[in-house]
Amino acid sequence: MKIVASTDRAFVSALKKVVSRARMQGAAVERTVRTLLQAVERGGDAAVLRYTKQFDKVALKASELKVTSEEIKDAYHRIRKDEGDALRFAAQRIAAFHERQRTKTWMYQDGEATLGQVVTPIDAVGLYVPGGKAVYPSTVLMSAIPAKVAGVSRIVMCTPPQKDGINPYLLVAADIAGVTDIFRVGGVQAVGALAFGTKSIPKVDKIVGPGNIYVATAKRLLYGTVGVDMVAGPSELLVVADGDAKPAHVAADLLCEAEHDEDAQVWLVTTSASLAKNVGRLLEQQLRGLQREKIAAKSVARHSVAFVVTTMDEAIEVANQIAPEHLTLSVDQPFDYLEKIRHAGALFLGRYTPPSVADYIAGPNHVLPTGGTAKFFSALSVLDYLKVSNIVHYTKEELSKVKDHLIRFAHIEGFDAHAKSAQSRFA
Repeated sequence: MKIVASTDRAFVSALKKVVSRARMQGAAVERTVRTLLQAVERGGDAAVLRYTKQFDKVALKASELKVTSEEIKDAYHRIRKDEGDALRFAAQRIAAFHERQRTKTWMYQDGEATLGQVVTPIDAVGLYVPGGKAVYPSTVLMSAIPAKVAGVSRIVMCTPPQKDGINPYLLVAADIAGVTDIFRVGGVQAVGALAFGTKSIPKVDKIVGPGNIYVATAKRLLYGTVGVDMVAGPSELLVVADGDAKPAHVAADLLCEAEHDEDAQVWLVTTSASLAKNVGRLLEQQLRGLQREKIAAKSVARHSVAFVVTTMDEAIEVANQIAPEHLTLSVDQPFDYLEKIRHAGALFLGRYTPPSVADYIAGPNHVLPTGGTAKFFSALSVLDYLKVSNIVHYTKEELSKVKDHLIRFAHIEGFDAHAKSAQSRFA
């Protein structure tokens, strides 16, 4: 882990590099994605099957794209009872949290005018669940349960096919969460199929979920054809720690995020130079023997930085500039700093809140903004699956009270038909 102190010349440039980390999709990636999307729009199932064979090395027929109810039932027999219990426990916690995000239709009277908002769920959503280097039943729960709570009637899930079938944990999680249809298709072809619809895969109104650079680019290019939640990049964790933080805990938390993939990014901001040194040493020790040691080691070697600052206020300001996906506050009184933190996808407060508890069972959503987009994006929530339509109702009497202002406004903007639409009511 590279250590940079605020007194070092390299501090500003090192911080700037992290702050501007958002991956820019190259022209070659975008050209490839556009080509694939156009092929899926024109070719439907045939294109999806062709690319599935080309990229996933799995040959399927159109009739085999959709997972059957028998496969889902069989998946329950392929996992242990205690594993199923863990999935159900997490699902209950996630549902309980997201139930509190519900919002309702409301109206109020302004004179004789009735104003308000009507809240309705999206009809159909598509969940993209990655399936390459790891298996993510937690992402299935985090994506599907808020949709279910919101009242979405059709929840369609796509996940890359495997030669030995879809991982049973994904199927069980999808069943627990109330997913309507599951399709064994991944990559750009899955995103395109969800956006355009094919004979086998229904068109949806919004696509959510993380993916690699090609999936992220596809979502970005399709925004407007369908809704999307966010364009997510590699996983991130920033730990803000004082001198009393336990180096072993900090190192373990950083590795917890680094093991996602080689491009995962982890950072430490601390007021203690000795803590930074100890964390760097322990990272090397704790890496040894991890199941994903090589992946985590590459992540740490490529991206990890420890920033040593003078005060906690400086540490918080650095955190706000970075705007991380996950932010851990390893201090004794974390709530004292809560109002000072402006930008973070999720906050893990105190010494005993490991990132993993939030990833799996705490309840808040773990689909979060990355690459500094926490400055303007939020965590996936029930609100992502709802639409809000404004309500306006005027009586003749109420319209007569405001029509002169309305007409003046129309003339200011040069739209006389706007004025006449109001005047016609009193002709």
